[in-house]
Amino acid sequence: MPEERGGSPRTLAEALRARDDEELAALLRARPDLLSPVPNDVTQLATRAGTRASVVRALERLDRFTLQTAEALAVAPDPAPYGTLLALMAGDDGDADVETALPGALGVLRGQALVWGADDRLRLVRTARELLAPSPARPSPTGLGPTVTEATTGMSPGRLQEIVAAAGLPTTHDPVSAVASLTSLFTDRSRMAALLDTAPSDALAVLDRLVWGPPYGEVTADPTPPVRWLRDRGLLLPASPRTVVLPREVALHLRAGRAHRAPEPVPPAVTSAAEYGPQAVDSAAAGQAYTALTTVEDLLKDWHEGGPAVLRAGGLAVRDLKRTAAALDTSEQLAAFWIELAYAAGLLASDGEAEERYAPTPAYDEWLELPTAERWGDLAVAWLTATRTPGLVGSQDAKGRTLSVLGPDLDRSAAVEVRRRVLELAAELPHGTAPSPESLLSRLRWERPLRGDAAGSTKDLRARVAAWTLSEAELLGVTGRGALSTHGRALLGGEGPGAGGTGEGPGAEGTLADRRARAVKSLAPLLPEPLDHVLLQADLTAVAPGPLDRPLAETLAVLAEIESKGGATVYRFTPGSVRRALDAGMAASDVHAFLTTHSRTPVPQPLSYLVDDVARRHGHLRIGAASAYVRCDDDALLGEILADKRSQGLGLRRLAPTVLAAQSDPGTLLEGLRTMGYAPAAESAEGDVVITRAHARRTPPRTPPAPVPEGPPVPDGTLLGAAVKAIRAGDMAASVVRKPAADEGRPQAGELPRTSSAETLATVQAAALTGSAVWIGYVNAEGAASQRVIAPVRVEGGFVTAFDHTADEVRTYPLHRITGVAELADDAP
Repeated sequence: MPEERGGSPRTLAEALRARDDEELAALLRARPDLLSPVPNDVTQLATRAGTRASVVRALERLDRFTLQTAEALAVAPDPAPYGTLLALMAGDDGDADVETALPGALGVLRGQALVWGADDRLRLVRTARELLAPSPARPSPTGLGPTVTEATTGMSPGRLQEIVAAAGLPTTHDPVSAVASLTSLFTDRSRMAALLDTAPSDALAVLDRLVWGPPYGEVTADPTPPVRWLRDRGLLLPASPRTVVLPREVALHLRAGRAHRAPEPVPPAVTSAAEYGPQAVDSAAAGQAYTALTTVEDLLKDWHEGGPAVLRAGGLAVRDLKRTAAALDTSEQLAAFWIELAYAAGLLASDGEAEERYAPTPAYDEWLELPTAERWGDLAVAWLTATRTPGLVGSQDAKGRTLSVLGPDLDRSAAVEVRRRVLELAAELPHGTAPSPESLLSRLRWERPLRGDAAGSTKDLRARVAAWTLSEAELLGVTGRGALSTHGRALLGGEGPGAGGTGEGPGAEGTLADRRARAVKSLAPLLPEPLDHVLLQADLTAVAPGPLDRPLAETLAVLAEIESKGGATVYRFTPGSVRRALDAGMAASDVHAFLTTHSRTPVPQPLSYLVDDVARRHGHLRIGAASAYVRCDDDALLGEILADKRSQGLGLRRLAPTVLAAQSDPGTLLEGLRTMGYAPAAESAEGDVVITRAHARRTPPRTPPAPVPEGPPVPDGTLLGAAVKAIRAGDMAASVVRKPAADEGRPQAGELPRTSSAETLATVQAAALTGSAVWIGYVNAEGAASQRVIAPVRVEGGFVTAFDHTADEVRTYPLHRITGVAELADDAP
């Protein structure tokens, strides 16, 4: 197992200083918060690694067994030999799995600077011990109580001697030896067994209730005989006037030496819920991926002319969410997911106007022009990296406010890690195998026991995000029938086209763009090819047997109403839909040509009659602004309209044989006459027919929402290398030995040198001539002081140019900012 080199260090700083650069880089990678900012030296690194906030963050990222190891060290003697730790974890009877896994867990704790020291003197960082050790206010996760020494602190010497005598031990002359004698008894398995053999059965039942924790129990002023028997012999010790506690040594004897009831050295396996053929999984996932694209398109088409208003507090109103869900023919929770997905992909945003509304962004138009698989790739990447969690919509925050779609409080920084980990665990199963959700959640709780409720309550955010991930991955087509698809594996960095056939796992190297490209390449052959035709039927319907080319689909959506969706889309032609096409600028001949070109079946006669009939009446009446008027060459038709009782609300009167004036505005008049069964057309001030098309509303260019990171980002190799180099150089500058001046003693390590300006100039000039290094104190423009070892190259104009060993580069320093300079001692490195 790993062991600190160079004997047993005296401090954590010494232990870190003994590590090589690779080990220091591994520590900074595992605990990136230690890099904010980069520590000046190893001592500062060790200090920062022991702060409460940093230790809590590190403990939260430990798996269950590694955390159990830290908990065992917190109740072990300080320092503890490896054998003592193993005994606490494996118990008196031993445990092969624990013995195998313990070196690895201890290596993780050492690597993250939570444990230091050689195998014979293992020390848990003091802050971690304070967090994990038992106390009356915060019981230990092990369920153990205080030691005999801790529990008897403040007890009278006479009472201690009474306990020693009742336990059958010889009395002593002082409390220290009495406590030591009692501790020796409780840790001796044979003598302790003999003592418990004399205990009443009711007393043993009391111990059984306390042995696995909590170790505290309430007693009355006149305790029962079993409790009195235990208290007299020190098997229960007073914690307060009304409370007793089970000493740690007694509990460990009753537990057969185990610190935990059930050590978990082996992670729970993710089991299979169902198995399918890989091809069936990929086909199902591809079909769902296409459905996801059409759903997002339908959403943004619905908001094409401007979506719902933005609430004053941000987000979407409940009524607007309900209306959108009805338009998409789905539930409100799923509608929230699609809206948030479009927002995360940068396809949807608020327009920023005074009356702020949601609308598609200019990126949406560019997205529509991409190939189908590329469009799916954009949505999948946005989902995989988003910290917004639409599953929270409808729940309440800590202040009792309801969380809304697109609102400001849906970001959860842990969502990205959980989402990716769920998919990685699914990727560990064979192709075509769907994971069991229960086993998957158990594995997640084992990997991060401090990040949620181990009992799996509904308040466990990680468990809920994992459940949402499974359903959202299915909706998006990352999984099919619950199993991870081939393109889903490629998105994670696993197998896929272009992966080199190496069978690399889910944690494989590669940028997100590379993984997206492989996923798109895997999905593209599975998606259906767009069709350029429909099947016209005699009942005034058209059947699209698959996805249609975009121009065909857009024109058909204007010319007919969508009646049903699914594997095949059914369109129905109605007088209103045909009139809508004519209003958009199509002529009857254009409609006939379109139907003939794109139908694989002959155009049914009823459909031709419908188009001709609507076209014959379309535009026969003309409406313009007078405030409004009706113009028609057929004065008899105008007389018919005037005589119709339904036209009374429009305020019509005849101005001329072919013109009627109205008190209503043109839009109301147009709609009113259409309701009466006429087919009027609007005209401009010049007398031309006004072509009415949907007005596309777009927001100004918007960037997608940035994910909210969970703590500092993991540093890359370049940053780690530079940080380690800076820490090493700062450590050298802080600990370098310098020659004392004639009027001073040997300086303390870390103390800035102080010399006059003349002495500073003379020393650096001499060092530049001889090529030697010197030690300086330097204060930068922000007032921050630091120590540096430099080799001066040139001194002129009030500046010294030197190679800075601390920064490992050539720098120029103003002489007036150098507090002092000293030569290095002859034995300095």
